[in-house]
Amino acid sequence: MNQALVQDVVAEVMKRLGSRNGGGSSAGSPSSHPPLFAARGGAKAGEDAPANEGKRREIEARGGPTITVPVGQHGVYGTVDQCVAAATDAQKKLAKLSLDDRDAIVKLIKAIAKQNAQEWGRIELDETKIGRLDHKVEKLQILELVPGVEYLRTNATSGSNGLCLEEYAPFGVIGIITPVTHSVPTLSANAVNMIASGNAIVANPHPSGTNCAAIAVREYNRQIAAKYGVDNLITCVVPPTLETADQIFNHRGISLLVVTGGPAVARAALKASKRAIVAGPGNPPVVVDETACLQNAATSIVKGAAYDNNLLCIGEKQVFCVDGVFDKLLAEMEKAGAFVLSRGQIDALTKQAFVLDPKDGKHHVNKDFVGKDAAVLARAAGTGVPPLTQLLVGETDMDLLFVHLGQMMPFVPFVRVRNVDEAIDLAIESEHGYRHTALIHSRNLDTITRFGRRAATTLFVVNGGSPAGLGLGGQGYLSYSIATPTGEGITTPLTFTRYRRVMMTGSLRMI
Repeated sequence: MNQALVQDVVAEVMKRLGSRNGGGSSAGSPSSHPPLFAARGGAKAGEDAPANEGKRREIEARGGPTITVPVGQHGVYGTVDQCVAAATDAQKKLAKLSLDDRDAIVKLIKAIAKQNAQEWGRIELDETKIGRLDHKVEKLQILELVPGVEYLRTNATSGSNGLCLEEYAPFGVIGIITPVTHSVPTLSANAVNMIASGNAIVANPHPSGTNCAAIAVREYNRQIAAKYGVDNLITCVVPPTLETADQIFNHRGISLLVVTGGPAVARAALKASKRAIVAGPGNPPVVVDETACLQNAATSIVKGAAYDNNLLCIGEKQVFCVDGVFDKLLAEMEKAGAFVLSRGQIDALTKQAFVLDPKDGKHHVNKDFVGKDAAVLARAAGTGVPPLTQLLVGETDMDLLFVHLGQMMPFVPFVRVRNVDEAIDLAIESEHGYRHTALIHSRNLDTITRFGRRAATTLFVVNGGSPAGLGLGGQGYLSYSIATPTGEGITTPLTFTRYRRVMMTGSLRMI
């Protein structure tokens, strides 16, 4: 979701597909700006160079990630062809089961995830080394909020000329790319949606989150096969590589692509020869005006931005607050548990949190800080924080890199503005047109409406924390794939279906 770290496994695929289509981008000249600042309108969230490119190379150098489950059974296979063959057979068997059986399989997946949440959360954190254990666990426990077969529907229209039925059928086998930031949760939520709509899955997990994904895939398939006689509804290729991602993108046995990642993987998927549903990047801004409840605003920002150390693509990344209440808001942030850094400390943190790549002349997130605890960032800033500190904040200028780059760290820059009009202008500029997520704290309905219309984001949260946009503290359902570039939005089982119409002429109208 907004992460430079997410899905570097397919960054090279984007280049290959670009060159195949006569595209591709040339390296830019080195930036003239010092590491602390970004040119206005230049740096963007989740630029193409992957933040953990070094980690990917390290994994490949030692022959791929360590896999602790048997390969060649229960969905875990060594090649894409094996995964597609197994998933194709499983999907045909699933098609013969009743809708009630599908519902039961989906509920079983949710139950397995909840039962194993503590262990799988620990395994994922140990493997990826980013985020927070309590939130890794919670993301699996709340899968019950992900919609299943209840979202499927049949539309019927009758008239003088007969009966028209409109139904939503499966695509068949879906190829998915999952991120390191939410490896098992994204895989699991996709499985709930896709199996509910009658599909099977071939997954290419992130190399840094492969083993935890393989463990979940094996357990899901093992229990589904034992109860319903269908194995391999969810498959994953191990080890995942640039080549396996490319094979999934172009395999004739895969009917649909679903990709969760940053700009590079999003463009790669959009250039593939088949339909792609792309959950791309974001850089969510927050506007706070003089009418806001500052206590609620502070509590909400801490809750959202600190969640899993700000790995969520919907998480608050930068705040624009009017001058009249700016200092009061920072005081409320401290009361809510945030730690306020000085400008000097922010400068020190920024110099370490971003690196200038001489190859493309762009600043990129330092992978060593992505998803780390607030205490780690505080040490880099040259200070210490109380043990329970979840979030760092501080006043910055608009041009600071933290404002423009989707950093996925528990530090949120606060920009002081003259009025709400300037806040809205700068917030929209910092969002970079991703149309992903925006938030506002205000009691002025006109201001809320104006910002919402101008931002035109998929998620627009008013007077709440970012998790409320996905049903956590707000109304609605949950998904870990938010398809902004391709427009499907927060995915449901219907997202992964094909429209079909049956027309019976002259018959079956009963009145």
